[in-house]
Amino acid sequence: MIVEIGHYALVLALALAIVQGVLPLVGALRHDGPLMAMARPAAVLQFLLIGLSFAALTYAYVVSDFSLVNVFENSHSAKPMIYKISGVWGNHEGSMLLWVLILALFGAMVAIFARSMPEDLRALVLAVQSWIAAAFLLFVLFTSNPFARIAVPPLEGRDLNPLLQDPGLAIHPPLLYVGYVGFSITFSFAAAALISGRIDSAWARYVRPWTLIAWIFLTLGIAMGSYWAYYTLGWGGFWFWDPVENASLMPWLAGTALLHSAAVMEKRDALKIWTIFLAILAFSLSLLGTFLVRSGVLTSVHAFATDPQRGVFILIILIAFIGGSLALFALRASALKPGGIFAPVSREGALVLNNLLLTTSCATVFVGTLYPLALEAVTGEKISVGAPFFNLTFGPLFIPIVLAMPIGQMLAWKRGDLLGAAQRLTLAAAIGGVGALALYAMRGGSVVAPLLCGLALYCIVGAFVEVASRIAGRGVPASVMFARARGLPRSSWGTAFAHAGVGLTLFGLAATQWGVERIVTAKVGEPIEVGPYQVVIRSIEPRTGSNYREWVAHSSVLSGGREVAQINPSRRNFAARQTMRTEAGIVTLGLGQIYMNMADQHDGGAVDVRLYWKPYVALIWIGGLVMSLGGLLSLADRRLRIGIAKRAKVRTPVRASPQPAE
Repeated sequence: MIVEIGHYALVLALALAIVQGVLPLVGALRHDGPLMAMARPAAVLQFLLIGLSFAALTYAYVVSDFSLVNVFENSHSAKPMIYKISGVWGNHEGSMLLWVLILALFGAMVAIFARSMPEDLRALVLAVQSWIAAAFLLFVLFTSNPFARIAVPPLEGRDLNPLLQDPGLAIHPPLLYVGYVGFSITFSFAAAALISGRIDSAWARYVRPWTLIAWIFLTLGIAMGSYWAYYTLGWGGFWFWDPVENASLMPWLAGTALLHSAAVMEKRDALKIWTIFLAILAFSLSLLGTFLVRSGVLTSVHAFATDPQRGVFILIILIAFIGGSLALFALRASALKPGGIFAPVSREGALVLNNLLLTTSCATVFVGTLYPLALEAVTGEKISVGAPFFNLTFGPLFIPIVLAMPIGQMLAWKRGDLLGAAQRLTLAAAIGGVGALALYAMRGGSVVAPLLCGLALYCIVGAFVEVASRIAGRGVPASVMFARARGLPRSSWGTAFAHAGVGLTLFGLAATQWGVERIVTAKVGEPIEVGPYQVVIRSIEPRTGSNYREWVAHSSVLSGGREVAQINPSRRNFAARQTMRTEAGIVTLGLGQIYMNMADQHDGGAVDVRLYWKPYVALIWIGGLVMSLGGLLSLADRRLRIGIAKRAKVRTPVRASPQPAE
């Protein structure tokens, strides 16, 4: 009964989405208040109906209702509860239901929190968002129904793919989907602005918080997915330039450019055409990622579906929304006024340069990802475009971005002083240069890694030079500096932390060149050198889990003959799927990690192991967290709050303490 209620709620949500897509749109065009007003309750009700449907599917997984095809194919009664719940979105049908749930969530959030928006603009945003939801609800109900029944229910399910039986599945997809789908609301804002002709600095202020939310979650989702691949797939890598990995990177690059462009539009009423285009592009690339994962054109550990009919349906959605929005953009773009004038050397100019480099980087990834697919479709020839291509094309484009970030922060709006900005960054450049020389002296090898690490240090220090110049001063007491720091806009802190996070990630990426890899057949008690440490397998023992059996290699990490950590890789056998999975052992020592993967066992107690020492690798993911923290700080700024603007508290001016005369 609960399952039928969930299915019925999904059908009702589709009907409501169509109504919400039509009536508020008509109301906005006719300036009909009652029709526009119905958009808000309809958006909330649509979210509640889809939420009820998602809860019904989750219930079916929790109670192991194998009368549902979806539960039978992706669950097992012995599976731990966390994987029963996360298994809801560990398959194509369930993940699409999560997709439309997040679509509806963003619509409901706009309906509830965006109260300061003009009613006609809000009605248009919710109408466009509802058309997107209606398209995907049709896709779910007609091609990917998660509530399809089995006539004769089996006694047991087939279990979930062992690679997905990991805490990463509970975290990575929801984070990534909020980012992916979050850009739908910026797309809806762009389409609404083009329909209404309301494209000004106020529109940019309305759209920036939603862009930030999507960007924060997409950043966290990419970072979490990278770490999940790192420890789950067993190959010790965190980024493979897989087409589906690239499909998440492209909207992130476009979304980052959109954030900067919207800031210029809000501050200077400039870059209107650029901002609207980027809002369309970010969600278009999200739709492209959906097509790549679910159309069957790719064979990947990320791919959910291989049904060509589903691919055709998504392709129709993609063409309709991308083609329609670009056509509307082409019609309206000529009517947009250029807005504020600024000199090439200014903060606006730096942000334009930043956007050009980001979009060019995005285009490089786009070509490298889709060219092999297009070539195969046209000629039947298969080629592989991998890390060498992306490293040689994407890297040189991203380095100027890192160089320009601190300089852009130091420039004034409208007209800046490039020489003065460079002079204020002397300390950051000196720290970067000294750091590069010190690392080259200690590590040796290629000069590329030390230079990139020096660039990262320059970026990290340079990110805080601008806020430091506004806080500190010669002879200023600590209490005054603390008060100034508290008084700075949170968006200033957010920018500094986000840029510093990029530097931290770059440092971790560059330091991978100093990693050490060992592939050996080891015996119990035999020390294995890996970097500055030794690893000794103490014992190999069997262990039984809830739905698997495994062999665990209990091992010690030694430094100077003293145990500093323990590491326990394992090899698991899932009987229901008849699948083996390796479970890497990872231990963090400082900012570096020892990674140990266990393979085949031999007679006499020997075992094949792969060991890595990866110095500073933790900075890759710490940088992602710091970037997201920067986004959160910016989102917390009073000027970017989603709801009704609150009156700022009146602050008593801080006066510097009188200094004694010399």
